Amino acid sequence: MPVVHVNGIQLHYEEAGEGEPVVMIQGTGAGGTVWQLHQVPALTAAGFRVITLDNRGIPPTSECPEGFTLQDMVGDVAGLIEHLGVGPCRVVGTSLGAFITQELALSRPDLVRQAVLIATRGRTDALRAAITRAEIELHDAGVEIPVRYAAVVRALKSLSPRTLDDGEAMADWLDLFELSPAAGPGQRAQMELSTLGHRLEAYRGIRVPCQVIA
Repeated sequence: MPVVHVNGIQLHYEEAGEGEPVVMIQGTGAGGTVWQLHQVPALTAAGFRVITLDNRGIPPTSECPEGFTLQDMVGDVAGLIEHLGVGPCRVVGTSLGAFITQELALSRPDLVRQAVLIATRGRTDALRAAITRAEIELHDAGVEIPVRYAAVVRALKSLSPRTLDDGEAMADWLDLFELSPAAGPGQRAQMELSTLGHRLEAYRGIRVPCQVIA
């Protein structure tokens, strides 16, 4: 279990394969294991060195119960890339991980060769803001959601219609989502960051080649 001290925290990461490096950053409340089912095997088979991490707030990385900012998380990834000496490299992010990736591409283009932004946005609309606020209120109320129910909701929010219609794939994803860590103070802090401010004008300044997947 490699752990590195970067940006004031203990950051847990994993590596697999050999070749050109790809750093993968997951979304709110998820650990780096979400990439292990499909993406890591596919990328290592294609000749890449894949680096996954547990974001700030998700154990065994520092939980940071006092809270943190999106820029803190950007600094964590920058610190990891610098520590491993792999920059500039390809960076893949989904959801909150995509927010981190696009902010990294904007502020530290020297570390990002190419970026893939999955399920991202440049601002938060009313519906997404309402969903996030409702989830935070549910967390703060101390309601314990059954693990299987939470996994189903996450699948509905995260996966494509094609995957949702694939019974075998859905069974794998639900099993994986059920292994996610229980919600804690670090996960709540990540939820707060899901309401991204209006960043469209700032993102006009990104010069790193990006692929956006909706």
